[in-house]
Amino acid sequence: MTPIEKSPDASNAATEARYAVLPNRMPPIPTDKMTDAQRKVAAEIAAGPRGKVEGPYWPIIRSPGLAESLQKVGEYYRYRCPLDRKLNEMAALMAARSWSQQFIWDVHILQALDAGLKNDIALAIAEGRRPAGMADDEELLYDFVTELLANQGASDATYARTVAKFGESGVIDIVGIFGYYTTLAMIMNVARTPLLEGRPMPLAPMPIRLQPLAGTPLRGR
Repeated sequence: MTPIEKSPDASNAATEARYAVLPNRMPPIPTDKMTDAQRKVAAEIAAGPRGKVEGPYWPIIRSPGLAESLQKVGEYYRYRCPLDRKLNEMAALMAARSWSQQFIWDVHILQALDAGLKNDIALAIAEGRRPAGMADDEELLYDFVTELLANQGASDATYARTVAKFGESGVIDIVGIFGYYTTLAMIMNVARTPLLEGRPMPLAPMPIRLQPLAGTPLRGR
């Protein structure tokens, strides 16, 4: 991030924060510059439900062995996982917020809202606070993931409640979803992967001190 450029806001005496997007370290690779292994993986990704290589898979394809395996994990969680879609997307948003990963949030916020996640809950996650008015399944997922982040595990009480609701397979899927998007977040934060179509960054830094001028967590919803 470049030094912050501040200007007074006459309406409320607050300050505006402007910050620049740093250059993409691992941009798309032209097909004629790919290795044979990279072309093979790119073709597999394009032939699947994603339809093309974009976003995190441009940096990941630098390691075609990882890309080949990881894209199958992502395909499962995005398109075949039996966990309720709303909860799946909520876990993705929590991973995005925990790493302040703009791309993941920007892609998944509309999917989460379309799947039934309430605006107020998404905004609370974006602001780093516990949402009010969560449904029972949302609260269970939120508590489990929050405890996992804070304690690198789950207490017996939280584990028992989560298993009772989602089963052992559901617990593993929740951990897997969060782990998958955490992996993508780390890779894209290192690679400085830009948002699609030049969209504004939706998340404010944490702890909250700055507010983006253009982007909002709900992308206009």
